[in-house]
Amino acid sequence: MGAHHVDEAELRRWVQHVREGALPRRDFIGRLAALGIPAPMAGLMLADAGVAQAQPAFVYKPTKRGGGGPLKLLMWQGPTLLNPHFATGTKDEYGCRIFYESLARWDADGNLQPVLAAEIPSRTHGGLAADGKSVTWKLKKGVTWHDGKPFTADDVVFNYEYATDPATAAVTSGAYEDVTVHKVDSHTVRVVFAKPAPFWPGIYSTVQLIPKHLFAAFGGAKSREAPSNLKPVGTGPYKFVDFKPGDLLRGELNPNYHMPLRPHFDTVEMKGGGDAPSAARAVLQTGEYDYAWNLLVEDEILKRMESGGKGRIAFAAGGDIEALYLNFTDPYTEVEGERAHASTRHPLFGDAAVRQAMALLVDRQGIQDFIFGRTGTATPNFVNNPQRFRSPNNRFEFNVDKANALLDAAGWKRGNDGVRAKDGKKLKLMFQTSINSSRQKVQAIIKQACGKAGIELELKTVVASVFFSSDVANPDTYGKFWADMQMYNAAQGRPDPARHMQRFASWEIAAKANKWLGVNLVRWRSEEFDKAYRASEVELDPVKRAALFIRMNDLVVGDGYVVPLLHRTGVAGLASKLVAPLSGWDTHMSSLPDWYRQA
Repeated sequence: MGAHHVDEAELRRWVQHVREGALPRRDFIGRLAALGIPAPMAGLMLADAGVAQAQPAFVYKPTKRGGGGPLKLLMWQGPTLLNPHFATGTKDEYGCRIFYESLARWDADGNLQPVLAAEIPSRTHGGLAADGKSVTWKLKKGVTWHDGKPFTADDVVFNYEYATDPATAAVTSGAYEDVTVHKVDSHTVRVVFAKPAPFWPGIYSTVQLIPKHLFAAFGGAKSREAPSNLKPVGTGPYKFVDFKPGDLLRGELNPNYHMPLRPHFDTVEMKGGGDAPSAARAVLQTGEYDYAWNLLVEDEILKRMESGGKGRIAFAAGGDIEALYLNFTDPYTEVEGERAHASTRHPLFGDAAVRQAMALLVDRQGIQDFIFGRTGTATPNFVNNPQRFRSPNNRFEFNVDKANALLDAAGWKRGNDGVRAKDGKKLKLMFQTSINSSRQKVQAIIKQACGKAGIELELKTVVASVFFSSDVANPDTYGKFWADMQMYNAAQGRPDPARHMQRFASWEIAAKANKWLGVNLVRWRSEEFDKAYRASEVELDPVKRAALFIRMNDLVVGDGYVVPLLHRTGVAGLASKLVAPLSGWDTHMSSLPDWYRQA
């Protein structure tokens, strides 16, 4: 890391100077960069020492509440219910988030921002226990539900009790796993963890909260009978007007909203139905709507639609990564009736030269430029976001000549058919992925480059509903991985990479014994990786913990069985005058109070 070239006392002195204003933040970050400590780490050191973050670029311009007219939102899958504890998909979460709010929300940079919390807890201001086993949240005072009743600690505790009652059958129960929530006073709650929690915001801090006074009589077995399941009463910027499930949801300005000058719009309407291309047209071409969700449309088509000037595409980066995986195990040999058994090694990829050549034969920049456009950025890293976890140590290169030289040197000789072989084994590989026009184009690009290096690829495509299924009887699932190579997108889902990196832990290897549900599908294993992962689970110092994830990332991509291709981003359509700071770490509606239309 380089931090040990300056002693800790000196570092603490610098932090103190920044806090007192004697040392500009930028200079501090520059000094640390000179020591090999990346800027995000420096920012985290300052945040942990209670030095406020640099102010985000977003500025809310409206000078009064309301007056913005109607806001029209288009979800090509419309919400079907309005209780956030039963929201099974994004569509329902988005619908609920117009009316309901959480303790906090994640912004685009993966920073936690207070919503119903008065502030974000920290070690400096108290709130964050030194042993990592509890966190105390102060709640914002003067917040009322849409019916005028006050929002208090009782509501926060109630949501925890409601969600964790098995009879309620709430999808949010997992958000409170290994967590208990206690009332300290009317506007303070303490969250206690079963074991030290390095990622203490967890999921519970972004759960949308419902009012105790309207739901207390409908807990457990009666949870589906609550009238408020379809008529929300929240603390959010808009009050409920009416709802036709799957079709239309309407709300109006909340005159008592707890944030100043907000909201800007007088009414909000969320329309469901259609598909991604028609939703894109409705915002970008006809200008009929202000916002369209999840525009899974090829970038060339989106660019053509944008040229009319009525709307634009907005990108919200989370941590999704499209990657190519080389099987660590042998998919053609059976051990105890199981193919790709953890005890086997791949007969061709066991040679490091073959793995290195494969990485050189993937034109990541070309795949970005010609296929994914703005919806994916070429990357050498598996972890790309938030920036403090991104390794500065890796580069990617597309070089057919270098790949050929590597294979020559390793003794892989071309036969009469142009395909290389060594010790009687031919470099013939089966490459599978799901059926999707972009993915088939990527397969073709990789196959062509491999051909130039004497590697023959056989391409296989599987219907997405089969490829991504957990059907134990089906041989074509990505969990079974009965092929030499496969490609898919892995979602990170939260601004902490712990779950994301579980995909390479030895105890997560997909196998017959766990019905191929282990998340380590590539079957790669490394004792050093396992040790770093176990250390990250108990490391409470955010700087040391980020360093552990960078080490894990470097071990994974350095060994060559995982070839990251593109850091994928979420895609939404916005009217040209609409200002909406979208985050890839939270529902887009979480920033709704900040949305406004430019004059």
